[in-house]
Amino acid sequence: MTERNGAADDLAALVAEVRACRLCAASLPLGPRPVLHVSTTARLLIASQAPGTRVHETGISFNDASGDRLRGWLGIDRETFYDSTRIAILPMGLCYPGRLPKGGDRPPRPECAPLWRARLLAAMPDIALTLLVGSYAQAAVLGPGRVEDRVRDFRAYLPRYFPLPHPSWRTGAWERRTPWFAAEVLPALRAAIAPLLEPARKAETVRTPPPPA
Repeated sequence: MTERNGAADDLAALVAEVRACRLCAASLPLGPRPVLHVSTTARLLIASQAPGTRVHETGISFNDASGDRLRGWLGIDRETFYDSTRIAILPMGLCYPGRLPKGGDRPPRPECAPLWRARLLAAMPDIALTLLVGSYAQAAVLGPGRVEDRVRDFRAYLPRYFPLPHPSWRTGAWERRTPWFAAEVLPALRAAIAPLLEPARKAETVRTPPPPA
């Protein structure tokens, strides 16, 4: 067994632990269903918020309109986006947290990231760039601050991080008010991720299996 394949087996075992987690079960309106896409060879990490209802139903991250918007920003197709040998997707909360009384999803469960995130990141040593998508991911990594300010000042966080707004339906109106996002940020984003998306050597990778239906 090569060192790389041994690491992949260790990550697969860790993912099995994650998917068996029931720590927050009593607080999750639809029950636990951790959703993540990881591998030992991924070089690009998408750090997001938490699954929505459609993601919970399908077990596939960003499998909704926000995912379509994010893929448009990145300039990549679904096949590339879901190739976990190249792109890892790890939200701050791995399960759907429910709705707020006045609408919108609840924040990620606070127990989740401290329990799993460091262990999962340690098992992905090839990550070269992390996209911090939305306020929760940015706050966890960068501390307090305004999303728009960070997005506009994205160069200050390179080459390790690239802050982005959450690609919800509300962001469409925001984009129309901020033409600099399309003119300055998106070309730089696509240039930053392009060298990280070369296919990993198949002999050295093991995809983590999809979650059970």
